[in-house]
Amino acid sequence: MSSSAAAAEVRLSIPADSAYIAVPRSVVGNLAARNDFTLDAIDDLRIAVDEACALLLPQSADGVLECVFQIAPPQLTVRTSAVVPNGWRPDTTSFGWTVLTALVESAAAETVDGRLTITVTATASATETL
Repeated sequence: MSSSAAAAEVRLSIPADSAYIAVPRSVVGNLAARNDFTLDAIDDLRIAVDEACALLLPQSADGVLECVFQIAPPQLTVRTSAVVPNGWRPDTTSFGWTVLTALVESAAAETVDGRLTITVTATASATETL
């Protein structure tokens, strides 16, 4: 792990197909590992990104999911978005949303010009808890 990580942004565009969900999960795991996240925090981020993608996947009107990973050590923010049907919003009382919000410091959903973005943010901690 590197404690001298610098701010960066990674962009990813994948087909809105469950076969591709492993790609953003792998990317967030790699980025978190390179930025001093604990093993538990890396797993939590992977699951949170899975949940964000799973919420958007069936609603993607153009068949594409976009993921933007913003690294600003010690913080990592992931914005997963898709063009969605007019007025669609994730059910924030659903099990998936509950899981997503329990795993990260913050989670939010916002729609701008027909594109819904789910943003999750986590911060690396200094030590691994056993």
